[in-house]
Amino acid sequence: MRNIETIGFIGLGVMGEPMCRNIAKKHNGDVVAFDINSSTLLKLADTNVELAESLENLIMKSDLILLSLPGGMEVEDVCLGPSGIINHLQDGQFVIDCSTAPPNLSRKIYERYNKIGVVFADSPVARTRQAALNGTLSIMVGAEPGIFSIIEPILSYMATDIVHCGKVGAGQVCKILNNMVLFQNIAALSEAIAIGTQAGVEVEKLFESISMSSGDSFALRNHGMKSILLEEYPAGAFSVNYALKDLTYALDLSKASGVVAEGAERINRLFKSAIEEGWGDNYHPIIKKVIENIKS
Repeated sequence: MRNIETIGFIGLGVMGEPMCRNIAKKHNGDVVAFDINSSTLLKLADTNVELAESLENLIMKSDLILLSLPGGMEVEDVCLGPSGIINHLQDGQFVIDCSTAPPNLSRKIYERYNKIGVVFADSPVARTRQAALNGTLSIMVGAEPGIFSIIEPILSYMATDIVHCGKVGAGQVCKILNNMVLFQNIAALSEAIAIGTQAGVEVEKLFESISMSSGDSFALRNHGMKSILLEEYPAGAFSVNYALKDLTYALDLSKASGVVAEGAERINRLFKSAIEEGWGDNYHPIIKKVIENIKS
């Protein structure tokens, strides 16, 4: 395995751009970035990040490559596709996937890369864009123990909480189930608002009370107070479409495990209803609007 001097970063979207920015601030070596949308590269013009002309160019210059892509389809295409990085990777390089993708895909990539001497780990990230900007993400890692100890310092450029969840694929399992729980928390908050307002309680007082009691949660303090309370569901944040993608991965896991996930199935219906209402590109807590329109 190589010494990690140059880090490559692929995917400069809502989360990827601030993640790459933090790496550039904290890493002593060089940082190279690539995105299929060339305009996103301009967001890093005020940093020392080198902008790669192509995936091949980035791979040639990098010892470790981080991915931050929309989902499994894009991860498979970039990692294993006909024009993917597998055609350019060299023995001893590291590829760390920070996207959210199916666990079986992570294991498939690991097996293919292991045959050519390339190290692969899944390290999906959690928390908000603001956490990505602040370098306070949570990262769930699937990797061999020896590999985890090597990549953890790199991941700490972007995160304050890093958990080694097990072998490759385990990070994705934990991230997907984390999101499944988060979505159900948001639905519960939305139901509480609908009931509470009808019962004569102001939303602000309801949230204040819950935040000081056993119902307090990350979802309440972030998605509740910073989105639902303000009725702000901007496009460009973690949208309903992306949330449905992650929830689909969770439902696939539940089916494979033989576990009936009734709560997740309900969220699936709420997300699809939000998309039917034209809210697919909006921040996913907008399911509050779907819930308040449901009548008994």
